[in-house]
Amino acid sequence: MTQSQIYITALLIFLAVIIPRALPFLLFPEGKEPPKFIKKLSTTLPYAVIGSLVVYCFKDVSVTDYPHGIPELIALACLVGVHIWRKNTLISMATGTIVYMLLVQLVFVA
Repeated sequence: MTQSQIYITALLIFLAVIIPRALPFLLFPEGKEPPKFIKKLSTTLPYAVIGSLVVYCFKDVSVTDYPHGIPELIALACLVGVHIWRKNTLISMATGTIVYMLLVQLVFVA
């Protein structure tokens, strides 16, 4: 890459990161009431994203092949248990991820 191409690429990356982060603050300043549509999205979108992530995480699990989805189910049970106990999404997601990785690396080695 030439020096000008590097600068243009860096500028485009900067704009692609900054514009989506700054746009909500520009469109909805602190004193301005956001539209009802945006308020509705802010309450429903997190659940839709979590639902999509759950579907994505379990889409390739095969119950007919070893380990029959057992690590995924154990990790899910740990995740749900920690979430019910601590009511903290970040801790529960980290717990589920760590439990799953430990299971597939140490217990259910193919």
